[in-house]
This record gives sequence, C-alpha cells and structure tokens, in this order.
Amino acid sequence: MKADAPGAVLKRERVRDFILDLVESHHPGDAIPSERVLCAQLGVSRPTLRAAVDELVAAGLLVREHGRGMFVAPEKITQELVSGEQTMTVPQASGAWSSRLLEFTTIPAGARVGRRLRLSPAAEIVYVARLRLVDGAPMAIEHLHIRADLVPTLSARELEAGDLYEHLREQHGVHVQEAVQAIEPTVVTRAEAELLEVPELSPALLFERLTSDTTGRPVEYVHSIYRGDRYRIVSRLTLGPSVTVPSAPLGHHPGIPPGDFAHRDTIAASTRGDIQSAS
Repeated sequence: MKADAPGAVLKRERVRDFILDLVESHHPGDAIPSERVLCAQLGVSRPTLRAAVDELVAAGLLVREHGRGMFVAPEKITQELVSGEQTMTVPQASGAWSSRLLEFTTIPAGARVGRRLRLSPAAEIVYVARLRLVDGAPMAIEHLHIRADLVPTLSARELEAGDLYEHLREQHGVHVQEAVQAIEPTVVTRAEAELLEVPELSPALLFERLTSDTTGRPVEYVHSIYRGDRYRIVSRLTLGPSVTVPSAPLGHHPGIPPGDFAHRDTIAASTRGDIQSAS
C-alpha cells in the first residue's frame, strides 16, 4: 500500500472535507471565507474550489448571497426511520455487483475524518474512492476512509472483488458489528455525472456511514453517492403488535454493498441527520 501523489478525485475530496469542516465548526448563518481566500489557503484553482462549493450549496449545507458571500445554511429537519435499539441483517442484493478503483492511497486523517474515527488529524488513514457497478452499469461512487493501523496490508484486490467486510474479518482480524447511517437527497456534480453516466445535476442519494467493530472502536467512515434514477429506499414500519410473517427478500440495504454485513455480523442501522455518532 503506497501513498501515491493525490489524484483528481482525492483533491476534490480534500477540498470538500476542508469546507465541510468549516461548516461543522460554525453555526447556521455564520459566514465562511471567500472563494479567493479559500483558494489561497488550500492551494487549488478557482474551478476546483467552486465545484466543491457548488456541491455543498446543492446539498443545502451552504448558502450563497449575491454581494455578501457564503454562509452556513440553516439546520435540516431530520426524520428518524428506525430505532437505534433495533437490529437487522442485510440480505444479498440482486444483480452482479463489482468495483473499479478510482483512488487508493494513505493520507493523514485531517480534522473532520479524524473526529469521526476518533483519531489525531495527523494519524494515517487509507483513502479509497471506488465506482460501484451492477451488471456492468455504474451505480454509485464510494469514498472510504479506514484506519490505516487496522489494515496495513489491505490490497487493491480486496477492494475490487468480494465482500470488503468479510476481507476485513478474515484477512485483518477486524470484526465489524455496528453502523450509524444518514441518508439525504442531493444532485451529482459534473465529475460525478461523468462517472455515473448521467446528466449533471441529476438527482442522487447521499449516504454517510460510520462503522464500528465489536469493541465500539470506529473502523471506517464512508460517504457515497448513489444514482437517484436507479436506487430507492424501502422501509418496513410496525404500527401495532408484532406478528410473525414470512419475509420476502428486499434487496440489499441502501448504501451498503451486497454481501457486506450479510454473514454472521449484523448492523444496527439508524437514519440520522448527525453522522458523527455514523464498501
């Protein structure tokens, strides 16, 4: 595993993380630095920065006001769909899922990811960007951030084929048990649209997930973009006393690739707006 020179995907990811860290450290309505100041601070071009800002404006996290600047958007209204005390196993999905690596490198965690993984900003993580395909058609873009000390021998083969969580368990001794996941609507950027083969600004679903092992230690932070025209969420709600009925396969749990968590481990899934307590 080698820390290669950052590519285009990683550069956008680092710019996005820096601005998100600004958003999370400010209150709704607070101003953030101008694009000119941020470009100088991050050492990136105006188009690269503007693409990240446009994405966060479209996601409802930033607000642009003409002649005034950029501000942290008002807080979102959150609806919890599943109780945190409930658990579920994740069935296999239909279709043939595969992965294509876009980025695979070792980098410092940074402030935002470090907080989620309970690491120092200088601690190393494995950063992975991969395109997920179903029957050869692009379905999602995943950005994985995994503690490097837990997977010193993680290979490209493990990220491109098979069940990642099974690889973590069998090859690295990491037993994933629980995850907190948030889901919200968004639109795809130009770069994402090219990878997913959809028009720019097409509807999409943003998944953020924090995965922990059997000791409660954070293992992996993931955010993913799933095509809105090919993906949907199905929830089963119980409004009265529970009864035992045969259950039909529902496909895999949104945001989690088929097979992951589908073996002896389970996932406690909670849809929340704050992922800090959340391929």
